[in-house]
Amino acid sequence: MLLSLKGNFPPAILALADGTVFIGNSIGATGTTVGEVVFNTAITGYQEILTDPSYCQQIVTLTYPHIGNYGVNAEDIEADKVHAAGLIIKDLPLLASNFRLSETLSQYLVREKTVAIANIDTRKLTRLLRTHGAQNGAIVGLAAGEEVTQARIDEALAAAKAAPSMKGLDLAQVVTTTQSYEWTQTEWKLGSGYGTQTAPEFHVVAYDYGVKKNILRMLAERGCKLTVVPAKTSAAEVLALNPDGVFLSNGPGDPAPCDYAIAAAREIIDSGVPTFGICLGHQIMALASGAKTFKMDNSHHGANHPVKDLDTGRVSITSQNHGFAVEMDSLPANLRPTHISLFDGTLQGLERTDKPAFCFQGHPEASPGPHDIAYLFDRFTSAMRAAKTA
Repeated sequence: MLLSLKGNFPPAILALADGTVFIGNSIGATGTTVGEVVFNTAITGYQEILTDPSYCQQIVTLTYPHIGNYGVNAEDIEADKVHAAGLIIKDLPLLASNFRLSETLSQYLVREKTVAIANIDTRKLTRLLRTHGAQNGAIVGLAAGEEVTQARIDEALAAAKAAPSMKGLDLAQVVTTTQSYEWTQTEWKLGSGYGTQTAPEFHVVAYDYGVKKNILRMLAERGCKLTVVPAKTSAAEVLALNPDGVFLSNGPGDPAPCDYAIAAAREIIDSGVPTFGICLGHQIMALASGAKTFKMDNSHHGANHPVKDLDTGRVSITSQNHGFAVEMDSLPANLRPTHISLFDGTLQGLERTDKPAFCFQGHPEASPGPHDIAYLFDRFTSAMRAAKTA
């Protein structure tokens, strides 16, 4: 944000639980928000990131310095509202320009009642988070005419320190749908927008732990009729729908408290129905199979993470968004690793050796991010096709 623009935006305060304070400008809603502060290294895709339910109760720092240059539009959303608790950026560009633009980022944040701060040293903040790990924080967006005072700084610090730890939080039931629904929308194409699934080959029941719309679109694109169900739907209810496959979606929070999801996944996998999990769904499948999970010191958020396929040796650049991972040393004999992160060696993929079930930690639907790992959706349809012809 150019210094001359400062007067157009009220002040804002970012406080971290360790006592660190940044003063910048409010580019979103007036008010206070709290959450776990994380950083994301993606260069584009800020609208997809903001609407990703996996960011529930997290404040996202975008490390790329210029955010908002192409505005926002009605199509590039991963959920029907912003799920991120807040946004932190360095520079808000003077102008937003794109042929699909419907409003500016700042207008969108205000309309979505999302508190956001700009014009702070995001490099310093990122180094702090990278060195010491994600921590809780608070953003206070002041109203026009208000000034930063020690009392408001103390208020922000108190809010940051009072925020709950992400460890032990079951957020899947917070963001999940309240009732089942059908999904037929397929992938976006330039000139025609989103399509519609009209000739399904498979029926897939998708658990919504915080599912991203583009995951559903990619499944529909590959011939799947989708029934999306709430996170607490029992295995018996799902199996009664006679699905060709079951999908365990991405989502926010700690997987360990999601005992209802773990129990259902265990029963579904044991039934022999082909099962595919992504992100939180990957962790749920691991826990259902007897493995353990842990909270990472440095979580993975970005669109440039190299992941190695242990079966082929292929290295893919992937999109990531998770703060928990599966313990490599906890894997039972019937659960084998298929992918690892080349950043830190953490598990990225698993496969059951006794059942047609597999999972991936990153976000293969590439929204936002690279398309390198999209072949996993084809692996899922292949598994369903094999089961139908067996």
